[in-house]
Amino acid sequence: MPKAKKSGDPLDAYRRDNLAAWDERAPAHARAPGYKVRNFLDDPAYLSDVVTFDLPRLGSIDGLRGLHLQCHIGTDTLSLARLGATMTGLDFSGASLQQARNLAEATGTAIDYVQADAYDAVKELGSGQFDFVFTGIGALCWLPDVRRWGAVVAELLRPGGFVFIREGHPMLWSLDENVDDSLAVHYPYFEVATPITDDYDGTYLQTDTTFAASVSHSWNHGLGETVMALLDQGLNLELLAEHDSAPWEALPGKLVEDEHGEWRLTEGRERLPMTYTLRARKPA
Repeated sequence: MPKAKKSGDPLDAYRRDNLAAWDERAPAHARAPGYKVRNFLDDPAYLSDVVTFDLPRLGSIDGLRGLHLQCHIGTDTLSLARLGATMTGLDFSGASLQQARNLAEATGTAIDYVQADAYDAVKELGSGQFDFVFTGIGALCWLPDVRRWGAVVAELLRPGGFVFIREGHPMLWSLDENVDDSLAVHYPYFEVATPITDDYDGTYLQTDTTFAASVSHSWNHGLGETVMALLDQGLNLELLAEHDSAPWEALPGKLVEDEHGEWRLTEGRERLPMTYTLRARKPA
């Protein structure tokens, strides 16, 4: 794997690479069948697969004020708004937010989008402003410090508010998807300072584009580390469920898709947790 650029704080270099990668991929993701943008335009009741999967665990959010951290092109944000929440979406990628704004405008949905790093959310939006904070699939891995994230989430929430996550399981992120004949642990399970640096001119779903911004950096966070990042801020864990499926083909060639867009191991699905759902609440 290529080494990160050496220029000042290495985290700044990692951020520049990641921002370039997400800015370039955002328009292609909006066109890609996997995000199903056309479905949102054609059906005013349509919800993303990610939000639909967790409806029984999410509960009613009608009338609540919600924040979607690392919202990307806003399909989950729009889905939460369609469930009755007043939504704000935050992302560091201006190109991603442009796609999110285009989708909200095209569907006649009032969503406030803010460009900022997740760690700067309190500075941009204020403390105690939200009834819930939502984080979706493939978000936490772009943050180097999950405990810092937990502190931000806790400060964003009003008393009695909750954080809701569906995320890729750290066991899944630790696997080497390029090993064809078995499930091979290759990457760190626990958070470490040095990121996993990838040089890949594609993306995690089928698109019509080869990308020039190919280098990206990510960090794994153990499940216990993520839970404790919230508990140490005084939040109370209400739900933690591990799932044997993911809403994308996370291990190409090893998975089969069901009728709901969830992918599971073709054989021995009980061997691997692929995603998890977590809900924790700030005391009233």
